[in-house]
Amino acid sequence: VQLQASGGGLVQPGGSLTLSCATSGFIFDDYAIAWFRQAPGKEREFVAGIDKWWSTSYADAVKDRFTISRDNAQNTVYLQMNSLNVEDTAVYYCAAKRAGTTNYLYWGQGTLVTVSS
Repeated sequence: VQLQASGGGLVQPGGSLTLSCATSGFIFDDYAIAWFRQAPGKEREFVAGIDKWWSTSYADAVKDRFTISRDNAQNTVYLQMNSLNVEDTAVYYCAAKRAGTTNYLYWGQGTLVTVSS
């Protein structure tokens, strides 16, 4: 099983980035995928998730700014991030859990997003 997160980088406040999570080794269509993030000195937190039926959920801090989507043909999940601010600086991780379960079984290695002027 592999989850490969990519797309991070340095962006100015107010800018945009799109993260990708390319997966392999499990039946993508049967899994919910989520993005988490961990800022320096803080605990990891949920950012956004999308289930097998394409229902989405977002943390309050990113609602209306971030959009999660999935491409079942490419086994990939995306996180479109707009209106970024310095508080969004973190390592972003994607994770997968079987639909209908609680625990995320598989995790990617993380991609760093830095929002700074």
